[in-house]
Amino acid sequence: MTRVAFSEELQVNWVSLIADFLLVGMVFGPPIAPFLAASGVSLLPGIADIIYFMGNHVCPQPDMGLDLAPPFIMAVCMRCYGTVTGLLITRLLYGVTGGKGFYWLNQYGWGGAALASVLMMAYPLELAAQIFGLWSFNNYLVTPFGLITGLAWGLFTMPILHRWQRGGTQILVMSDRLYDFRE
Repeated sequence: MTRVAFSEELQVNWVSLIADFLLVGMVFGPPIAPFLAASGVSLLPGIADIIYFMGNHVCPQPDMGLDLAPPFIMAVCMRCYGTVTGLLITRLLYGVTGGKGFYWLNQYGWGGAALASVLMMAYPLELAAQIFGLWSFNNYLVTPFGLITGLAWGLFTMPILHRWQRGGTQILVMSDRLYDFRE
């Protein structure tokens, strides 16, 4: 008796998995932190403290976060959250297109890297303009600058982080007989 079994080779792209895990944390962490802190339920304020700790170390103005659950505010400002939103949009776009399209900047080599770098400067230039007094902080003003930065960053890096990995099909032949091909 001979059996043939087909098994699809499963390959895990660990870089993609870790990047998606971090993106989920960046998308959901900052807005739920104030609700966790306000809950007063056992360990939840401790989790909120961890999120606030991370927000304080990545956001230049965490005290400008939205007031979601008074007196607790979002863990990052809207400029940073705009950046995260841009990354989320590009991740979803990559999931739909698989990296096929003229807008994925990594396919243009150094030119794409230069364009992405120029667009990513929207965030620090807006922050510098605010620091030098050209305008004051306004969530409606800073969010698009963060969004442009996140889109540029995502349009360059998503194809690098999430390359499609296709597994091949293996054919396994199993037999209960021992064949001897000696002459």
